[in-house]
Amino acid sequence: MLTLNSDIAKINRIGTAMAKKLKGLGVATVSDLLFYFPFRYDDFSKTTLVRDLRVGEAANIVGRIEFIQTKRSPRRRMHITEALVSDETESVKAIWFNQPFIGKVLCAGDYVSLSGKVEKDYGGPVLISPEYEKVSFVGGNTNVHTQGLVPAYHLTANLTHKQLRFLIKSVIHLAAALDDWLPAEIIRELKLMPLAAAVEKIHFPKTPADIDKAKKRLGFNEVFLLQMRSQMIRRAAAMAAAAPIAFREKETKAFVGSLPFKLTDDQRRAAWEIIRDIGGVRPMARLLEGDVGSGKTVVALMAMLNVAWNGYQSVLLAPTEILARQHYELIRKLAGNQAPICLLTRSQSLMSQAATDQKMTKAEVLKTVRRAACRIIIGTHALLEEKVEFDSLSLAVIDEQHRFGVEQRALLTRTKSVKVRAYSPHLLSMTATPIPRSLALALYGDLDLSIIKEMPAGRKKIITSVIPETKREQAYGFIREKIREGRQAFVICPLIDASDKLGVKSVREEFEKLDKRVFPDLKMGMLHGRLKAADKEAVMREFLENKTKILVATSVVEVGVDVPNAAIMMIEGADRFGLAQLHQFRGRVGRSEHQSYCFFFTDSSSEKTLERLKAMTVYNDGFSLAKIDLKLRGPGEVYGTIQKGFPELKVVSLFDYEIMKTAREQAEKILAKDESLASWPALCQILEEKKEVVHLE
Repeated sequence: MLTLNSDIAKINRIGTAMAKKLKGLGVATVSDLLFYFPFRYDDFSKTTLVRDLRVGEAANIVGRIEFIQTKRSPRRRMHITEALVSDETESVKAIWFNQPFIGKVLCAGDYVSLSGKVEKDYGGPVLISPEYEKVSFVGGNTNVHTQGLVPAYHLTANLTHKQLRFLIKSVIHLAAALDDWLPAEIIRELKLMPLAAAVEKIHFPKTPADIDKAKKRLGFNEVFLLQMRSQMIRRAAAMAAAAPIAFREKETKAFVGSLPFKLTDDQRRAAWEIIRDIGGVRPMARLLEGDVGSGKTVVALMAMLNVAWNGYQSVLLAPTEILARQHYELIRKLAGNQAPICLLTRSQSLMSQAATDQKMTKAEVLKTVRRAACRIIIGTHALLEEKVEFDSLSLAVIDEQHRFGVEQRALLTRTKSVKVRAYSPHLLSMTATPIPRSLALALYGDLDLSIIKEMPAGRKKIITSVIPETKREQAYGFIREKIREGRQAFVICPLIDASDKLGVKSVREEFEKLDKRVFPDLKMGMLHGRLKAADKEAVMREFLENKTKILVATSVVEVGVDVPNAAIMMIEGADRFGLAQLHQFRGRVGRSEHQSYCFFFTDSSSEKTLERLKAMTVYNDGFSLAKIDLKLRGPGEVYGTIQKGFPELKVVSLFDYEIMKTAREQAEKILAKDESLASWPALCQILEEKKEVVHLE
């Protein structure tokens, strides 16, 4: 008998291979499957007559199969299944590739519901690889895969939306067994949907209103837990003590004067807010927010140097080895001989003293950290491991802080050092994600906020264009010309494998095409999240050293990768990304004196999509783009791609300020009533269970 805790392998019709794929997506139990939410819905609530089909649009038709046959194509070595489907108006052809079983499942005379994108063929409109379901009568509207609001999920290789929908449908009744841990008084006050109903409606809504109500409840759950943890941490921090760091004005002015660039006013203001905070006897908890390339690292470095000049240590935590190494290189260059600097990741251990690198074993680096021979330590979350002991850690800096959960931040601030056991470190978090001040204060209730909006002087505007398919070859020629001039290019694709039936390009496909047909004479690299950490490092190292001219990648390059020589960013399937994420991609180029370019490609003919992408050609700041993205996307989409990388938020948009504010108010009320949470044991248990565990490399 299945329960919420049952292994997914026990669900009927799940084989070992499919269970392994699901576990790769983080779905290990029935409960995980129920909470694996859709990222969008295809609206097939209206059936389209065949005569009204429009090329480029998604549609649902219901009709009778006149004939169906499967043949083998000797040239392309694939099975092609073709069917002619008629309704009372006209007929349309449907084609499936390498799915010969369809010719056995569907027969002439069957009534079917077909949904998919309408393409153009020699004879007119055609449905390529549409979703299909048999219907018992024309106009039947009880189907899961092809009619109504049809959920779409993030997939992996050889796993389809249809398979996921079927599996979720088979266990959706178990949602009734979910423990509704949210305090009853909150549910009543806010008129929230019961948890079981919300889970059912998020997967199988009948109307857009169902999605809104489910999103409101599930989104509140997410934000309320986040706010509970934040408020609990803030209360604990208010009781803690920190080592006060005296401002070394003379040394700081000398350092600023030695920089090869002039600080912006925003950088100076943010640096002073941080330096003032770390001078206090309570631990600082501050978020430094600044757009891509705004110079957050040098601001953090000014604080870290003040810590070093006071005889204490600071640590900078980055989400990946690549980014940690780049921080090390930049800080070593800027700091010179101001302080000894260490790099410590799973595969790298270095120490720089007087701007000279010294290779060391990990054990040797750990020893220097413990006895204070190293004042600035840079690394990944490997630094959170218990075996890393500090001599006098007084400042912890987290880059791309949204990649680390509240509990990871709390763990750092609880870290005690040999010489300062009575003190908790000051905490500085950094993010390039554009969040308005009011929202950041609600979202990160345990952090104060500093914002850098002003970009460094002399930064050239990145020339951004939406490229029509007719000018693709011209774009390839332009890229080749720039590479001849010594530049490099990124190519971004939405998927690793060709697993999406809507025709979205994958990294593997695009790499093969560019490598063999378009740029056979240029060395290319491929980077995606399924590569091992060492392989990612090797691929990026070759690109950084200009050995690889074009890097084809997924969104793994969204955060932190700094390749000054890269001057072209080309994005396939640009309509599949949120504007804020596209802005992050664009920020990977334009990081040197070279003029840089960003090209967007899309198969979509939707006016709304083209309007969104056109905004990228007009605006260059993340704040404006984030607001436009929210306005144009509308409230119906459950996963907002704008917040990609925020593991805490699967349902809520980063701009749902009201729900953030309400959750914070309710969390404060609950803690004010009973800080021990003894009155709400289910809430207490879920808070313990939901502590984040981060695996980023």
